[in-house]
Amino acid sequence: MLRYPDIDPVAISLGPLDIYWYGLMYAVGFGLAWWLGRLRARRPDAPIRPGQMDDLLLFGAVGVIVGGRIGYALFYAGDQVLADPLSLLRVWEGGMAFHGGLIGVIVVLWLYARYHRIRPLALGDFVAPLIPPGLAAGRLGNFINGELWGAPTTLPWGMVYPPLGPDPRHPSQLYQMALEGIALFVLLWWFSRRPRPAGAVTGLFLVGYGSARFVVEFVRLPDAHIGYLAGGWFTMGQALSLPMILAGALIMTWALRSRSSSSTSH
Repeated sequence: MLRYPDIDPVAISLGPLDIYWYGLMYAVGFGLAWWLGRLRARRPDAPIRPGQMDDLLLFGAVGVIVGGRIGYALFYAGDQVLADPLSLLRVWEGGMAFHGGLIGVIVVLWLYARYHRIRPLALGDFVAPLIPPGLAAGRLGNFINGELWGAPTTLPWGMVYPPLGPDPRHPSQLYQMALEGIALFVLLWWFSRRPRPAGAVTGLFLVGYGSARFVVEFVRLPDAHIGYLAGGWFTMGQALSLPMILAGALIMTWALRSRSSSSTSH
């Protein structure tokens, strides 16, 4: 049994200004995406050049933050946001929905691709491997904030979080960090090392994230004000991940069949 370390969510205090670990994790995620994106942009098959990563990162950051906050309001905290609309602006307090952030990123990438006359799926394939490191950093931020805990467990790595009582719990934030962040990054970076048919990397990301999230939700406690949606186990996170898995599988199937048809026609 482990005990949750007493971590102050405020990383740095500069007079009246408090800088939270949660916000710093987002900065780390965006920084890693920028650095990795410049590396990928050096490849001859990249849809953008290294210098374009500055603009692309700015667009992506807007999509993540705006989409994440709106998604949180729609999927998880409608009543809270209606009671306090300004809470949408307090990003440092937590409350970001990945699925909303993903929709926001998809929208801005589509606009960026259209403006620069890039195939949207080619841009999606370029960006997909850049996302998991940010997810890993974000889940570490959840852990530091002491939020999104798992259900009680008897496993030896169960962790006691005093505000929730004496029972050891699944550190579900770290599970998600490992699966959605580290493992998915390794898989996507390896898979995209060679040229793939347009959409294959994007599809693999959707299937990989959706599957990892669906599995971890079995041991992660649902939001108290929402609870389980059905059967005493089906959560909002699982409901939102199922369409991702289906869409990713369809995109990958289409991409691979398109390559097969192209090879046959030649």
